[in-house]
Amino acid sequence: MDLKLRGKVILVSGGAKGIGGAISKGLIEEGAFPVIIDPSENEGKALVELAQGNALHLPIRLFSADQAKEVVMLAVEKFGKIDGLVNNAGANDSVGLENGSPEEFAQSLANNLFHYYHLAHYALPHLKKSQGAIVNISSKTAVTGQGGTSGYVAAKGAQLALTREWAVELLPYQIRVNALLPAEVYTPMYESWIQSFSNPQKKLEEINQKIPLGRRMTNPEEIAAMAIFLLSEKASHITGQHLYVDGGYTHLDRSL
Repeated sequence: MDLKLRGKVILVSGGAKGIGGAISKGLIEEGAFPVIIDPSENEGKALVELAQGNALHLPIRLFSADQAKEVVMLAVEKFGKIDGLVNNAGANDSVGLENGSPEEFAQSLANNLFHYYHLAHYALPHLKKSQGAIVNISSKTAVTGQGGTSGYVAAKGAQLALTREWAVELLPYQIRVNALLPAEVYTPMYESWIQSFSNPQKKLEEINQKIPLGRRMTNPEEIAAMAIFLLSEKASHITGQHLYVDGGYTHLDRSL
């Protein structure tokens, strides 16, 4: 299927590794020009090489509104436009109610949420011109809870609320806004967490057995495929949706 993304300029935060890296790679394969916002130098460079220069790697951590403004400016300076935004960067930092502090909670919320707003805000004038699309990567923890990670879950829940809010606000501009909710996705970050257990293989098998479809984790490319579809004109009448790509993990009875 030709998604007609050739030459489209898409911002991807956290776009060098894991889910974001799979999205950037998939965009390159579709002929789009990803702007990869990620401090990972080697992975970002490899993706630019894969794109034969039709990509931009910005090794910037999105800790402030000014950094998001700079990213948009550099993207437009290189490509002249912005056609889409994938808000993806973030990390489950385990700042909980018992094991955190008010200061740590505020910082976790800032690290995982604020740049979603900042990038959308500064990209908006360009998205209006292109009638582009926004995809927010959230998490199943926003609807199931997890325990011990209040800051991350609060940010993920807010991302879902903002998806609906922006979908409404941007209707007059024909800008579509949707969210994806992954569950268990085997990324490098997830692998590092698995390796922290005394018996990583046993822990991995326990998790896999809780995933109804195929008893396996979702792979990053499966999340990427849905994100790229939502960015394309093939999804031209989809907006304000929370879409689960999780092998039935969130909604199906795990005793199946």
